[in-house]
Amino acid sequence: MTTATWNPVKTERPYFTQEHLMFRDSLRKFLEKEAKPYAEEWEENQMVPQSFWDKMGKNGFICPWVDEEYGGLGADFAFSIILAEELGRVGGGGGIGLHNTIVVPYIATFGTAEQKHKYLPGCVNGQIITAIAMSEPGAGSDLAQIKTTAVKKGDHYIINGEKTFISNGISANLIVVACKTDPNAIPAHKGVSLFLVEGDTPGFSRGRKLKKMGQHSQDTAELIFEDVMIPEGNLLGEEGKGFYYLMHKLQQERIMAALGAQVAAEQMLQLTIEYVKGREAFGTKISKFQNTQFKLAEIATQVQIGRTFIDDLISRHMNEEDIVTEVSMAKWWVTDMARRISADCLQLHGGYGYMDEYRISRFYRDVAVGPIYAGSNEIMKVIIAKKLGL
Repeated sequence: MTTATWNPVKTERPYFTQEHLMFRDSLRKFLEKEAKPYAEEWEENQMVPQSFWDKMGKNGFICPWVDEEYGGLGADFAFSIILAEELGRVGGGGGIGLHNTIVVPYIATFGTAEQKHKYLPGCVNGQIITAIAMSEPGAGSDLAQIKTTAVKKGDHYIINGEKTFISNGISANLIVVACKTDPNAIPAHKGVSLFLVEGDTPGFSRGRKLKKMGQHSQDTAELIFEDVMIPEGNLLGEEGKGFYYLMHKLQQERIMAALGAQVAAEQMLQLTIEYVKGREAFGTKISKFQNTQFKLAEIATQVQIGRTFIDDLISRHMNEEDIVTEVSMAKWWVTDMARRISADCLQLHGGYGYMDEYRISRFYRDVAVGPIYAGSNEIMKVIIAKKLGL
C-alpha cells in the first residue's frame, strides 16, 4: 500500500463552487501566458505595465465583484480570493490585488451614484488604476495624526500635504486620499475625511519612486499635494467620517494581507521540498537528512495551520460576520510565520538560496514587509488585547 504525498499547495476551498473553479482555471491559463513569462522583467522595471492591466480588464479579471451595472460580474468575495492567490503564485500582481480588494471597495461602498458611474467602469476595465494615500512621513499606523489638510473654500477643497509608502503611487491615476478636514477635532480621528484625486489634477505630483527591499514589481512612491483644488463632489462619503470608513474596510484588507503571506508560505515550502529532493551533499539527498526532515515537518505544520485558519475566516467574512479579533490574530500570526519560515527555506537552499535566480530569494525579500503593512503586527496585538478586555 502506497502513501499519498502531501501537497503544500492546497486547491480545495470550502467556499468554492463549480463557477469559482471555472474562473480559476481560466485565470490560470491567462496568467501562464500573459504574466509568468514577464514576472522577472516586471521585477527589474519595478512596474507592471499598463498593457497587462488592459488585458486583465478585457478578460474580466479585475474587480469581478463590481455590479454588472458598472461593467463587473457581480461576483462574490471568493472570486477576489482566487485572483489574489493566482497572482501571488506567478508574481507581479500586488498592485492589482490592492486595486481590486482594498481601494475600489471604498468607491463602491461610500461613493455617490455619480462617482460610481464616473470611476467604476474604468476600474473594472483597467483604464483606471487606483491607490490609497494614508501613510505620511510622520504618521503610519496612527492615522489620526495625519497632517495632510483639505480646507473647504466655496464649492471646492484645497489639499496640501505629503504621503509616503504609497503602493501603485507611480502608476495610479485615481487616488483615495486621507486628509484632515478638522485639525482641531477631539478626538483627532473625527477630523479625518477621504477624497478622490485624479492623477492629472494641478498641484498634484509624484515624488521619488521608492526603492524597496522586496515586492519590486509593485511600484511605491511619495505623493505631494500643493494647493490641489478639487470639487466638493470629490469628497468620498461624509466629511469627518474618513477614519470610520478606513476601519470599516480594514477587516478585508487584513484578511488579504494574511492570505498573501499564506500563499507565499505555501510556495516557499513547495520550492524547498523540490530543491532538497534534488540536491545532494556528502553523497546523499539533502531530503534524507534528519535535520531537513524535521525542519520541513515543522514548516509544513505551520503552513497547514495557516491555511485552515484563513479559509475559516474567509468563509465567515463572506457571511458578513464581525471577526475583527480573529482577523487581527491571523494577520500577525500568518505574516510572522511566513517571514520566519522564509529564513529556514532559504537556509535549506544553501548558497543557491542567496542567488536572485532562485525564487526563494525573492520570497525572502517580499514577505519581510508582511508584519509591517496593513497595520503593524504590534498594532494587531493591541487590538487583540483590547478585545480580551485588557
